[in-house]
Amino acid sequence: MLSLELSTIKRTEELGKILGKIVEPGDIITLQGPLGAGKTALTQAIGRGLGIDPRIYITSPTFSLLHEYKGRIPLYHMDLYRLSGEEEIVSLGFPEYFSGSGVTVIEWPERLGSHMPAERLEIELVISGEMSRIAKLAGHGSLWQKKVAEIVSMV
Repeated sequence: MLSLELSTIKRTEELGKILGKIVEPGDIITLQGPLGAGKTALTQAIGRGLGIDPRIYITSPTFSLLHEYKGRIPLYHMDLYRLSGEEEIVSLGFPEYFSGSGVTVIEWPERLGSHMPAERLEIELVISGEMSRIAKLAGHGSLWQKKVAEIVSMV
């Protein structure tokens, strides 16, 4: 696991834009952290890196559960906070997105249980100050293990 100091919103945006530029169809990014840690802000920056029209505001799908956006490849933004667990996630068809034609960003991924994708980039955001965060990046699977060091060197 590698850590990045995100001392400003600008650094968070840089990380997200880099991720948006390097992700490929079928990639999965899980975002963990408490409320207010910046999960949606990071997703907004990923969207900018994907080339999603800046006039489109990327919002948290806390109540709708899933938002889709069109960019270089589609962005599927899931928020599992309100879901009770695996059975509900499966009944909504969310695992089908994991092998889709876009990148899937999942907030509150611990709700996935046994449906947690083996190949994924896990990012934990830790609040380290009023505007600063620490991003802990862990690559799961051979593809993401190789990419994590590259990502950290680019930010």
